[in-house]
Amino acid sequence: MGDDALPPFRVNTTFRVTNNRGKSKEIRDFPDDVDLDTVMVSSQPRLAGQEHCLPVIPSISLSVTHQFKKAELYGECLANGYIYNRLANHSVETTAHVINMLEGGEGALLFSSGMSAITTTLLAILQSGDHVIVPDPVYTGVFTFFKHMAPRYGIETTFVPACNIEEYKKAIKPNTKVFYGETPTNPTLDVLDLDEFAALAKSVPGSISVVDATFASPYNVQTLSHGVDIVIHSSTKYLGGHHDLMGGTMCTSDEKLYRYISEFNAQFGSIQGAFDAYLLLRGIKTLGVRMERHAANAMKVATFLEGQSKVKRVYYPGLTSHPYHEIAKKQMKTYGGMVVFIMFDKESARKLVNALKIILLAVSLGGVESLIEHPATMTHGPSLMSDEERAKGGINDGLIRLSVGIENGDDLVNDLKQALEHV
Repeated sequence: MGDDALPPFRVNTTFRVTNNRGKSKEIRDFPDDVDLDTVMVSSQPRLAGQEHCLPVIPSISLSVTHQFKKAELYGECLANGYIYNRLANHSVETTAHVINMLEGGEGALLFSSGMSAITTTLLAILQSGDHVIVPDPVYTGVFTFFKHMAPRYGIETTFVPACNIEEYKKAIKPNTKVFYGETPTNPTLDVLDLDEFAALAKSVPGSISVVDATFASPYNVQTLSHGVDIVIHSSTKYLGGHHDLMGGTMCTSDEKLYRYISEFNAQFGSIQGAFDAYLLLRGIKTLGVRMERHAANAMKVATFLEGQSKVKRVYYPGLTSHPYHEIAKKQMKTYGGMVVFIMFDKESARKLVNALKIILLAVSLGGVESLIEHPATMTHGPSLMSDEERAKGGINDGLIRLSVGIENGDDLVNDLKQALEHV
C-alpha cells in the first residue's frame, strides 16, 4: 500500500520517516477464521532484507525442530538442511565454522563438554582389540577413561612418559590405532613436539593422531598444520574464556573422518546447545587479546616465583629453564597462561593456596579470573588417582597449578608474595 492510499498523517512534525516496511508478513498460511490461541502458538514473521544485509552477530537458533514445506523434502533437508537440533543447528554450525577456520581443518564439531569431545571422538574411532598410546600424566578424566572404562570395551592402553617420542615408539604394537597426546600437558606443562608426534603416527599404517591442545588454544598453536589428524579442546577453558559455559571441540584435517565423527556424534547425542554455542562464539572474538594478556601476566608471575626461596621449582614454557622451552619456542605463538610451581611439601602448598586473596582457589582454567589449585588434593587427588599413580606421572605433592588471568599482573604478584609469607 503506497502513501497515497493511507489516511492523512495526524501528527504535526518535521521528523523524517524512513521506515517503509509496514507490518511484517506472516510465514504461516493461516485460514481467515484462525483462532487467537493458534496464532499465539504458531505465528512467525518473515524477516525482511536478508538478501541484502546480515546481522553482525549471528542470531541464536533455539528451535529444536524445523517445519517442512513438503514431506518429500525430508531427504534433501536431512542431507543439506535442518530437521532436528541433535542433527544440525544454525548456532552450533556458525561457531564450529569459526573454530575450523582457526584450526585450518576440514571440519569442526561442538560437544557438550571437553570430555564428551574426547570420549565421543575416541569411541567413534576405536573398536575392541585396538591399542592406544597415552601420555602420563594426562588430564584425569582421560586417565580415568583409559584406565577404568576403555578396557570394558576391549580397548588396550599403554601409558608412556608424556611428550617422550622415543617412548611412544617403543610402545607401538601391531594393533596400535590411536596416538594420543596433550600439549602442554595437564598439569606438568610438558610440551609435545607436534611435528615428530604426527610423523610417528603417520609411520604406522591406519593409525590416527589425536592431540588435546586445550592449554595452548588455537591462538598459540595450529595443531593440524603440524600434521596431526585431530585436535581437541575443552572450550570451557580458553576458547570460552569466561567460566560461564561448558563445551568441547573436535577439528580434523581429514574430511572423511569429519563426516564420520559428525554422523557418529549425531547418534551419540553429545551435542552442544545453541546458547552455549553463542557464548563460545562471543568468547572466541576476544581470544587473541586475552591470550596476549594471559601470557604477559604468566611470564611476570613465573619470573617472580622463580626467584623465591620458598618455591622449589617453576615450570612455564616461556622460561629458558623449562625443559621443553625450545620446542615451545618453535611451535607456540605465546607461551600461554598456565604456570606450575612446586613447593617443598604438601603442607606448604596447601598453606599458600589457602592464603590467597585475589587469585581464586578453584578448579578449571583459561578464564579471565586467575584460578589456582593443588592437584594432589583436588584434580588429581585420592578420589581420582592413587599416590603411586600420581608419582609415576610426575605429579609432586607440592605441585601447584596456576591459571593466570587478565587482572593487573602486579596485583597477582603481590597476592602470591603475601601468601608466601604464610608458608
